[in-house]
Amino acid sequence: MDMSRRRVLGVGGALAAGAGLGCLTACSGTGSTGAQGGDVGDATKGSITVWSWQGPAAELRALVPAFNKKYPDIKVTVQDIGNPAIWDKITTGMAAGGAGLADVLHIGVDYLPGYVDRFPGQLADLGKLGAHKYRDAFAKGLWETVSPKGEQVNALPWEANSAGFYYRADVFEEAGVDVGALDTWDDAIEAGKEIKKKTGKYLLGIDKPASQPDSANFFQLLLQLQGGFYFNTDGDITLDSAEAVRAMSLIKKMNDAGLVSDISGGWNALISSIKKGTAAVLPWPTWFGGIIEETVPDEAGKWGVRLPPSVRRGGTTAATVNSTHLAVAGTSKHQAAAWNFVEFVLTRPESQVKIYRGKGIAPALLKAYDDPVFHEPSKFFGGQKKGEIFLGSLKAPSPAFNYTSDYARALKVVTDAQTKVLLKGADPAKVLHAAAEQLASQTGRKVAR
Repeated sequence: MDMSRRRVLGVGGALAAGAGLGCLTACSGTGSTGAQGGDVGDATKGSITVWSWQGPAAELRALVPAFNKKYPDIKVTVQDIGNPAIWDKITTGMAAGGAGLADVLHIGVDYLPGYVDRFPGQLADLGKLGAHKYRDAFAKGLWETVSPKGEQVNALPWEANSAGFYYRADVFEEAGVDVGALDTWDDAIEAGKEIKKKTGKYLLGIDKPASQPDSANFFQLLLQLQGGFYFNTDGDITLDSAEAVRAMSLIKKMNDAGLVSDISGGWNALISSIKKGTAAVLPWPTWFGGIIEETVPDEAGKWGVRLPPSVRRGGTTAATVNSTHLAVAGTSKHQAAAWNFVEFVLTRPESQVKIYRGKGIAPALLKAYDDPVFHEPSKFFGGQKKGEIFLGSLKAPSPAFNYTSDYARALKVVTDAQTKVLLKGADPAKVLHAAAEQLASQTGRKVAR
């Protein structure tokens, strides 16, 4: 998927700004109007519009001819709304009772709960259209993400990104460090010290002053590797859990050892650091491999990829750290036709393989991985079978993470806490405790302790 994806450019902007909009639908009585619960339209004809962004939009558009061979009387128009513009556009439409919304909406995992909670009825229940039969078709934990209560299905999973550990194989070799022997992040820290001493390179980079929301990505990865998150399944705050403190303490340990470079300045700073070879490791998800290949094509063969070390010895190395979904607008007059398109795109292996070949978007649909494309050696990554590595992660047990409608607020207090740790040497337990209390004050949620 291309670069301007969810969370890279201001996650939570639309919903944070719309935090007070919940009453616009619930109190005006417009939240359940339209086709939701009523006529879903003709399943075989009509005109539907799809909202997505950049690369995904292009791949959806490329599938329309094949879709029309099966449904010749359904006209599909795919619109590239842009990211993050799409979140404002969806929020505005939902706040207006669904006015102007597309029939099919591409939604990130961090936005989905907010739309469901604040705009009831604005997303169709795909379960009523036949979605329940696909419950076991997707990567572990994702069904609970789109259907948290096991009844209404708010969307179907599209993209599933696992935690990854991209590394400069040549740098590890020069430092005399065996990357395969890194069982835990504590092992990685010791390796980082050798790498810094032998090559002068940092272990990894973080946006220390938190100039953009993605500065919390690594902390969140460490948290999810422990099965933890900012909220528990009940929506209570867990920012100062033992798992969170352990994750932030690891970051502090790396930073105190001089192993963390500062990549403040957003995406351009990150890309620049890759070109300069500043760090030996890029702890980013599945989709990031394509970005590395595009950024430094001349370094083919110098890179490797594996799943990240566990946080605790013997712990998991697998975590689905983010995902995107396709939903159908609850006010669409063509829900049945829109569902047919969603089903064609997301549950048909041929569709997902085509998208993967086009943009490298890792599918949540497990059956898609039967295709040879996911088992081919990568010349760039030293002959490793990158698809198989991440498939192993997707098949591993993975909990559903509850982003809630307050994820944007949680992200802000987390990045502020991390900055205090990285720039002022603050105690992880104390700053996370304060962050949890601040989030509780902002949201009215209780802190789970």
